[in-house]
Amino acid sequence: MWTFLSDLADHWRTTLTVLVMNEESSDPARRHEVRPNELGWLWLSTLGAAVVLTTCLIAFTPIRTLIPGYGTEAVQRSAQLSAMRVSALRDSLTVQRRYIERLQQLMTGRVEPRSGDPAGADPATEPGARPRPTRQTPDAGSESHDQPAMTVTSFPASGAPASAANHVEGLPSLRMPLTPPVETGFPTRGFNAREGHYAIDIAVEAGSYVYSVGDGYVIFADWTNDGGYTIAVQHADGYVSVYKHNQRLVKRIGDRVRQQEAVAVSGNSGEITTGPHLHFELWHHGLAQDPRPLFEGW
Repeated sequence: MWTFLSDLADHWRTTLTVLVMNEESSDPARRHEVRPNELGWLWLSTLGAAVVLTTCLIAFTPIRTLIPGYGTEAVQRSAQLSAMRVSALRDSLTVQRRYIERLQQLMTGRVEPRSGDPAGADPATEPGARPRPTRQTPDAGSESHDQPAMTVTSFPASGAPASAANHVEGLPSLRMPLTPPVETGFPTRGFNAREGHYAIDIAVEAGSYVYSVGDGYVIFADWTNDGGYTIAVQHADGYVSVYKHNQRLVKRIGDRVRQQEAVAVSGNSGEITTGPHLHFELWHHGLAQDPRPLFEGW
């Protein structure tokens, strides 16, 4: 066999006569004229076509999944989904870090006014501005805002120097006596620190607007298990007001609100509630205050 292949290689460009004989029969020999170079090109073409066909089968058919280490389509989709989840988690961590930084600024009093809202400026005094109504209500299309969850049963003192903790830049002090956070309603349960009720409950019809008792910044706006939809506002001089059991919220964390501006819609949300009412808390430097004596007419 090797001798035959060697003869073909030696006479690559010549025409050779090949005799085909069967040693076990008396059939006459058959003669074939061949050119070794043509046989070589035919063999190379056949090999190339086989390589191309095999490559196409692997690239464009499910056969490729049978190759060890190649991976199935399900594995590839899972890898892509994992990459998307990692990217979303990274973005969520960035937003959460910014939220925590903002919350720290609000609690310590180091709040920078938003662009277009100079510190201490009252829009009602600006040229061409319309007078601000006594109570500001949101647009009819306002929706509740989902925010990261936290516990708001107490707001500890920031520990910052008095000059920083007692003054939130750009906010006037609370005006005493305070205006009630609802237009209608009456207290049904008073402040009782011994029983752990650091608030007053105000019976009010569900769907009524809940107003901020003073200028400030929203430092919490989310659902809590006990208080339902809850919103908290940081005021000047170390005051924080908290409004619980709302039907929905109309402000989000970081929003600046003004005195008697609507921040929520009253309701009966949360696990610990006996009917439609507003649970109102007032904290001063981390200590719960009885807000009832501070309200006019109560």
